[in-house]
Amino acid sequence: MKVLSVVTAITLLGLGTIAHAETIRIAVGHQSKCTDTYSAGIIVKELQLIEKHLPKDGKYKDAKFEFDWKDYESGAPITNQMLANKLDFGVMGDYPLIVNGAKFQETASLETLYIAGTGYNVHGSGNAVVVPVKSDIYSFQDLKGKAISVPVGSAAWGMTLKVMQDLGLTQSDIEIKNQSPPVGAANIAASKIDAHADFCPWSEIMEFRGTGRKIYDGSETGVAYLHGVVVRKDYAAKYPEVVVAFMKAIIDAGDWVRKDPVQAATMLEKWTGVEKEVQYLYFSVGGALTLDPTIKPKWVETLKFDHSVLAREKLAPALDFAKWIDDRFIREAYKAVGRDYDKDLTYIHDPKLTVKKLPPAELWHAKKGIISYPGVAAMLAAAETFKKDGDLRASYVYDNTTGLKIFGHVAFYVKAKNGTVTAFMRKPDAEKFIKSSGGTLVRYDDALKAAAPKIAQQRRIEVATIQ
Repeated sequence: MKVLSVVTAITLLGLGTIAHAETIRIAVGHQSKCTDTYSAGIIVKELQLIEKHLPKDGKYKDAKFEFDWKDYESGAPITNQMLANKLDFGVMGDYPLIVNGAKFQETASLETLYIAGTGYNVHGSGNAVVVPVKSDIYSFQDLKGKAISVPVGSAAWGMTLKVMQDLGLTQSDIEIKNQSPPVGAANIAASKIDAHADFCPWSEIMEFRGTGRKIYDGSETGVAYLHGVVVRKDYAAKYPEVVVAFMKAIIDAGDWVRKDPVQAATMLEKWTGVEKEVQYLYFSVGGALTLDPTIKPKWVETLKFDHSVLAREKLAPALDFAKWIDDRFIREAYKAVGRDYDKDLTYIHDPKLTVKKLPPAELWHAKKGIISYPGVAAMLAAAETFKKDGDLRASYVYDNTTGLKIFGHVAFYVKAKNGTVTAFMRKPDAEKFIKSSGGTLVRYDDALKAAAPKIAQQRRIEVATIQ
């Protein structure tokens, strides 16, 4: 990774001064339906975070800045628009980032630079495979001889290829159809496709709306799930201070979310159309997403692995990572705002460890906000009451296998003889737990009915409210 300061780089490049009357375009391709891109996309756009950091003196004293935010359903079209010089920055997931860097280098005249991360899940959660709720499919292996749709070129597409390689499956075993996230979700709702693979938060959107059921989570690949920012190299060379301003905005966006995840989820629903209850799954404490703009060595190794997956299928040209990855701008931003980049660089958040310190269940009450519970059984008892009163927005539990925060209404529950309830994201995991530990498999509605007789005692079980 390059650590040369931006200021030094400008000197070495021998750049001339910018004409005072110049209008400088800041064209960003982002995805308002992809949670992991928000800290460099919709949040920065709506809160106008770049604007407050733009250079206003020296050669930029009289310059005018013209913003052009373009919203895309996936990362692949962003690369095409960057190649056509219609976009300066692109915000996308790991596999699209790989394709972006490789395609640009393939031109032998144009390049992009990978300049910052946005969000990650160290275990790979974010991508997922969903089937219609009434489907009898419960594992990826069950898709053999069937069809799966996926936005080709997306992070979920890369995950799908990785899973098929791991299982020894080819496209003669499972037909892959190219479908955008909205089309794939609509086909799942109408049971017109056997399965749909997509990136965050589409699987949770389908779960929340009651149209889809998750059968495979990206954490099962064992490969971290990343998103980040690329910039055209020629743009970065001409306007390095603008690139640094963007990096500062990303830092601000992460701070804004962490300060009040519930408020952030509420505002993001307004800006994106994705329900706040879904947003909360990602941005809450214990959620699947960690916002972090640093380019960690582990992420570089992950991206190299992702490239090998695509190269094996002859779906991506060669990529020189040493030329592509450039952390000068994010380092400069950290320095300017008084933060320790190297400290953040070495820290990797593991949600599996975090959830051990958190209450095991939550409810989103229409009037009281987020309420935490000391056990899943207590949450289920309260949920039955709130549901009858019309005050239940959503329930949340943690998958016993992965530690992921999931919706309570889609979980598979194992009830022990002593009344303890354990939650699982996937039915096979719940059945495996029963074989080793005993218990009875129950679904959400049945669990609520079972909890109903205890409601009188449980109504006061709420232990904390997080506003």
